[in-house]
Amino acid sequence: MMEETEKKYTLLVNSKENQTLLQLNDKCDKYDYLVAVACGAIGGMIDIFLVGAPNDSVLGNWTDTQADNAVKGFAKISGWDPRETQKDNVASAIGYLERKFKINYDQRHSGDVGGLFNMSAKNHHIMSLSHSPDIIGLFFSILNQFISTSSFIDNGQLITIKTDTFELQGSNLITKLFCGIANWFGHIMSDIAGSSGTRGDIGRGTGVGIPFYELFQFCKFGRFNVGKDKQDLATIAVRAFQEGYDFRFGLATAIPVVITDLSIRLVWSLRKHFHHERHIMECIPSKNHPDLRIMLLFGNGTLCVMDGIDAGVRSGGNFLVFFMRLNLIAWYRFVSIVLKEVFIRVGILDSLHKDIESYKRINNELILYLHELEKLDIEMFRKETDEYNNMTEIFTNAKTSDELNAMLIYAVDILNINKPWIGSFNEHMSNENGKLIFE
Repeated sequence: MMEETEKKYTLLVNSKENQTLLQLNDKCDKYDYLVAVACGAIGGMIDIFLVGAPNDSVLGNWTDTQADNAVKGFAKISGWDPRETQKDNVASAIGYLERKFKINYDQRHSGDVGGLFNMSAKNHHIMSLSHSPDIIGLFFSILNQFISTSSFIDNGQLITIKTDTFELQGSNLITKLFCGIANWFGHIMSDIAGSSGTRGDIGRGTGVGIPFYELFQFCKFGRFNVGKDKQDLATIAVRAFQEGYDFRFGLATAIPVVITDLSIRLVWSLRKHFHHERHIMECIPSKNHPDLRIMLLFGNGTLCVMDGIDAGVRSGGNFLVFFMRLNLIAWYRFVSIVLKEVFIRVGILDSLHKDIESYKRINNELILYLHELEKLDIEMFRKETDEYNNMTEIFTNAKTSDELNAMLIYAVDILNINKPWIGSFNEHMSNENGKLIFE
């Protein structure tokens, strides 16, 4: 048993062999590293000075405006037709969507759940799982709509309560599912920029969480300093959401990540094409290039280091402030790149990647074969098949060799097949100069 354990975790040992394995195919030169760090530093500067923290963010104000525009645009598509004076009123658009996409799981505070747990208008969008803009939110939204329930996370536990009976439109399961998904998305759009009440009071409002942010509520561990108190990670995440770390601010945090990623890919492509004189098709920035993956790792790592240092310095020891200044999107991107690279270097993803590529090639061949089949004249094929079937039936009725010969000659004439002889077969064969010519 001990030997199996040692074999299983040999890759985790800090040995020279494992270091060599992890450095395999690392073809970056010093300029690649400099470019990666420089791009990451640019992203870090954008993150520090333009993203910052909720309610104190230049890019956050811009993404708030874009979210408002998206809500108004979606409301117009859904039938919102306001008066001329209300066309730029996002509260009016939100109110319309709230009325159009009603759902049964929109409890707003503790009183709406019979006092089972503490909840307020500022955190009910994060506590209600159906308000999450991800696959988890979609699942619980459909479930809650079908069985008239509402699902929440409180104190690290999943809580489900009964609600008023809710009937989805539709005559069968498929149409009801479609209506449930439409309801979920429409209600998310009504909440993404805050509620009509808070926006009507010229406030920012509480939006919805970043995808999968709701899972922080299960992190009931740690004792972090928040002023004079000590709180666990779940509580801090909910408080950060209440302070504005929502989907709109998440869009702002994604901007330096995207800029870092795209700038590295652009410089890598230009260097490959102009400096290394590679064909343009070899300069497409994909995950198949080990040097590009390393550059992305270093670039995103630089961004995260700068973000972490800035959050630590400005927090003053307050973990809530530290958490609110962390770029969660950047850290998620960095961790995912590191894990993928490790899996590739140790061969975990290699076989899977080969299988996927094989299936892609098979799929391409099937598509080509399908295109060839589409070129066939189906009606002509059916007509010829029917004629051959009729001939076969005639042959089965032949009782003597003379009848079979006569039927064969008849079939050759009907099917317009050129006969290898001229005139009568017997006369042709009796001619010394006669030849059988097959075409």
